[in-house]
Amino acid sequence: MSKTVIPVAPARQGLEIPPLSREPGAGPLVDARGRGLRDLRISVTDRCNFRCTYCMPREVFGTDYPFLPHAELLRFEEIVRVARVFHGYGISKIRLTGGEPLLRRGIEDLVAMLHEALPEVDLTLTTNGSALRQKARALYAAGLRRVTVSLDSLDDATFRAMNDADFPVAGVLEAIDAAAAAGLAPVKVNMVVKRGTNDHQVVDMARHFRGTGHIVRFIEFMDVGATNGWRMDDVVPSAEVVRRIAQAFPCEPANPNHFGEVAKRWRYKDGQGEFGIISSVTQAFCSSCNRARLSTDGSVYTCLFADRGYDLRSILRGGGTDDDLARAVAAIWQRREDRYSEVRTEETARQRKVEMSFIGG
Repeated sequence: MSKTVIPVAPARQGLEIPPLSREPGAGPLVDARGRGLRDLRISVTDRCNFRCTYCMPREVFGTDYPFLPHAELLRFEEIVRVARVFHGYGISKIRLTGGEPLLRRGIEDLVAMLHEALPEVDLTLTTNGSALRQKARALYAAGLRRVTVSLDSLDDATFRAMNDADFPVAGVLEAIDAAAAAGLAPVKVNMVVKRGTNDHQVVDMARHFRGTGHIVRFIEFMDVGATNGWRMDDVVPSAEVVRRIAQAFPCEPANPNHFGEVAKRWRYKDGQGEFGIISSVTQAFCSSCNRARLSTDGSVYTCLFADRGYDLRSILRGGGTDDDLARAVAAIWQRREDRYSEVRTEETARQRKVEMSFIGG
């Protein structure tokens, strides 16, 4: 039986950048629903050495999958240039993602360039942890101060099955320890919870990281992209996750660190730290979403569930000025109306969308 490859949306087939609806002034932008622009997520590669079933299932992302050639990836200088433009409109946080960002050659150099150009920005990175132990000290020296590590189970067999790369839990736990030792602490640990696969291990995950200073975030299984076989029946509502943890460890809600924070915070009543829940499916947070995403090939996506982005690479490589870039970013954000999670249905879940490995989670 032949494979069905559903390609990501390349920039050359992207949305046309709209005209400005109003001239932007200096400082923060707001979109059509009054949402500001705070976070920029930058995908530095569409490649990954894992084949997690909810992100890059092997039957689609096999050995013949057409990953982007290196020439189509944004160069580090181009990434910094775009980041500067976004910062002018209020960005205070940048997260490097992928794919697996630590597979991008010279990633430490990009961190150093961003840190030097925008020293006041909160710079962080999300990784599967497979190369973090070797790179943690160099990343810290380059200016990275925080890191998020994906870990979907503490049970080795379950974890190996979910990452489909035969990578052991011990390797990720060692990476978390190495990151903390290098100064990248506290570490945030992301667990995507899927019913019938790893949901029975939620309490074990909470127990393991209680009192360590690290923060686990339990993430509802989402219909990102079009290849992960998402079904509503596979979603474990975050309210159920909280109930399970609370039965073992009494906890209470905590105030958000800032407006628009995606993870709702819960703290243990005995003072042994906190955990977070990310409820894109059952408790949509579209109304406060302040994230933009820059894809591997230089397109801006205004929603994780979008099908196409706006091409900035052609401006970067076509002689465009920083003012041209700024006007494009302003025009894109001013007309943003996305609210996918508020209107999600079984039908919309089946629609073609950009893959998470192309724009980051």
